[in-house]
Amino acid sequence: MGYQPELIGGHVALDLVNTVSWRLDDARWIDRITSTSALADWCTAVGLVYRPGTLQQVRTVREVVYGVLLPLARGNEPAKADLSALRGLVAGALAEARPKGIQPLDWEAADLPAALALAAARLLEHEDLGRLHECQDGDCGWLFLDRSKNGSRRWCSSGDCGNRARARRHYQRTHGMGA
Repeated sequence: MGYQPELIGGHVALDLVNTVSWRLDDARWIDRITSTSALADWCTAVGLVYRPGTLQQVRTVREVVYGVLLPLARGNEPAKADLSALRGLVAGALAEARPKGIQPLDWEAADLPAALALAAARLLEHEDLGRLHECQDGDCGWLFLDRSKNGSRRWCSSGDCGNRARARRHYQRTHGMGA
């Protein structure tokens, strides 16, 4: 397996948007699914079936979903254009989907981009979006559902962005730069 994704979002739609590292820093911005093999590796990691020919469509779904979720994580309303784009993706996915289960109603998507659009819809329908957060590292941009008991999770990964923040605070303290 080439690409080994970090699945920290708590939901497949969040793990999809987190396939871009350092999203908020143009100098470090890295797309982790730029090849069909990387997308296949990601699909395997999240338990989805990869079908060839879907790379650009998956990346489009990812960006539309991020455009809707980022403002929500920040306590704002998404732009109408982003909501309209997501509505179009979900409507298209439902038009091709078939029922997988009736109680509760669940849809089986025709292809991977449609499955991801439906996953985003399920996130918005069924998850407590008050627990949707953005990593507090100013450049990270990753999103996650805070499932901690007291709702205090601040970082996408305590061992990554959290460690960097602690090291930065320690450096500032020890070098008289304040907190």
